[in-house]
Amino acid sequence: MPLLTLSWPPEAYLWFKTLHIVGVVVWFAGLFYLVRLFIYHREADDLEEPLRPAFQAQYALMERRLANIITTPGMVVAVLCAVGLLSVNPAWLQQGWMHAKLAFVAALLAYHVFCYRLMGQLSKGVCNWSPKQLRALNELPTLLLVIVVMLVVFKSQFPTGAATWFIVALVVFMAASIQFYARWRRLREERVSTSA
Repeated sequence: MPLLTLSWPPEAYLWFKTLHIVGVVVWFAGLFYLVRLFIYHREADDLEEPLRPAFQAQYALMERRLANIITTPGMVVAVLCAVGLLSVNPAWLQQGWMHAKLAFVAALLAYHVFCYRLMGQLSKGVCNWSPKQLRALNELPTLLLVIVVMLVVFKSQFPTGAATWFIVALVVFMAASIQFYARWRRLREERVSTSA
């Protein structure tokens, strides 16, 4: 039985591509900021009693709005337009780079679902993730984004030379720098509070 083939107008590819890119940008902006809010939410545990519940309630509200109004709609647009792109170019489904890309996108979807799980735990006050662990978690979508973009740009000629390793090292350096800065800031705040 032949597969159902759709007949798209010539500009359909460009529309799907445009909206896919917009969806991906919105989705990632939401993912990056959502886990940052989780970090602030957990750090609010250290506040004094009159402030703690107010800050936690505010962060929970911001997390829900960000996830439901920006992040998830961006994901839906990105995925639907990706399906549109694949329906315009079904031959991509036979290529190894697309299989790899889809595997990394599946990992991003799992990350997205996991963020909702963490958001629910935070709203109930039962999240066991420390701010430090959440900072490390926040680096994962950056790494996945770099890999997916490289797969899309290079396709079957995925580079393995010095430039690739330089980019990988740069991403690792950026992630380590963020962790180092957070630790340095925390130690500085502790010194200031103990000397006061």
